[in-house]
Amino acid sequence: MTTDNEDDIIATLSDYVEGTLPAAKKTEVEAKLATDATWKRIHGELVETTKSHDEISGLLKARKEPAPESFTNDVTATIHKRSAGLFFGRRTFGDRVPFSALLVVAVIGLLVIGYILWSSQTGSLKMDKRRGETPGSSIEVVPKP
Repeated sequence: MTTDNEDDIIATLSDYVEGTLPAAKKTEVEAKLATDATWKRIHGELVETTKSHDEISGLLKARKEPAPESFTNDVTATIHKRSAGLFFGRRTFGDRVPFSALLVVAVIGLLVIGYILWSSQTGSLKMDKRRGETPGSSIEVVPKP
């Protein structure tokens, strides 16, 4: 009988316990388990390890609880307090005011500026009614009599 390396035995028995061995190899492993003490010992250790792993996984899954509703806000507030505001900075003006409100204010501002330029005496947005020209289109150094 050939002596098998323990790593090869563990690999084969792992496949046997998981049920992934082909039928021919499975019968060969069962025969070795019935006759060889090393195979029996390693098989027992592997089964025990698998059982304890399954039990631990079951306990961890059973203990898993959802986070409370205020968890994110509490963690953010704690980090902000401990970092003196360096980690999570205060929200900027653009974060607090919606983009559409900023757009409306900008359009109203442009309309006000346009009206002021249109109604001013020195503004260049209106036509000179006397000559049909825009102010500043011709240079008059000395007014004509």
